Amino acid sequence: MKLIQSATELQKLLDIDRAEGKTIGFVPTMGALHQGHISLVRLAQKSCDVVVVSIYVNPLQFGPEEDFEKYPRTLNQDQELLEANGVQYLFAPTVEEIYPNGTEITQRAGVVGSTFEGASRPGHFDGMLTVVNRLMEIVQPNAVVFGEKDAQQVFIVKKLIGARFRDCEFIEGPTLREESGLALSSRNRFLRQEERSDAESIYHHLSQMKTQLEAGAAVSEVIAEHTKAIETAAKAKLEYLAVIDPQLFRPVDDKHRGPAKIIVAAKVGEVRLIDNLNVKAING
Repeated sequence: MKLIQSATELQKLLDIDRAEGKTIGFVPTMGALHQGHISLVRLAQKSCDVVVVSIYVNPLQFGPEEDFEKYPRTLNQDQELLEANGVQYLFAPTVEEIYPNGTEITQRAGVVGSTFEGASRPGHFDGMLTVVNRLMEIVQPNAVVFGEKDAQQVFIVKKLIGARFRDCEFIEGPTLREESGLALSSRNRFLRQEERSDAESIYHHLSQMKTQLEAGAAVSEVIAEHTKAIETAAKAKLEYLAVIDPQLFRPVDDKHRGPAKIIVAAKVGEVRLIDNLNVKAING
């Protein structure tokens, strides 16, 4: 595996691979890698001949009160993990390499980008789209892989890929979970031992909601019940708990028919966690 910091160098190497008829798969990350990321690498390997993984903690998608400085940076461990799993290129650029003309927003997420995660983290999705667009321009992959745990990110990035990189296949990887159900996340390492059970209980509430909704319970009643339960029993500070239409990423009401997605963001102690669960059908 080659560790590369220069966009120009990476592009030259990928041009050689393309000239040999190889397809390029791309997995963009912010590092602090775990088995959830490796599952995305596996999907890229199934789809393409060569895999590029990027590690870049993007300052544009962190707000002034967020954890940009504290976000875990574990490049040496990440490099070993990727090499052990057959990745050809690790792209770990500097800020100057990604933003040679300065850190300005070039992409806008629109109305959807101002709801849920966007409401909790203003400007987050504009910054995220800006770096994804830049990375896609550098790598020019045949396929790009994102994890479904970041549901709103997936929804927004999929639209960017469809509009600007139409020859690229968008692959969505399923969420990997611990045995307890807690979704794998780079931030889980910050949970104190006494906070883990509270974090784990959030997934159990999502599972109960899924069961209730698929059995015909009213959306409004299910949300109200579990909002109270998560904030009391789980001792979590909820930012949002909603049931949305996955085609529109908008909240549904009690009249909704068909597939849906439960989404949640909550802070357990000082750790902010997000998760989601698909619902096969409501009132189906």
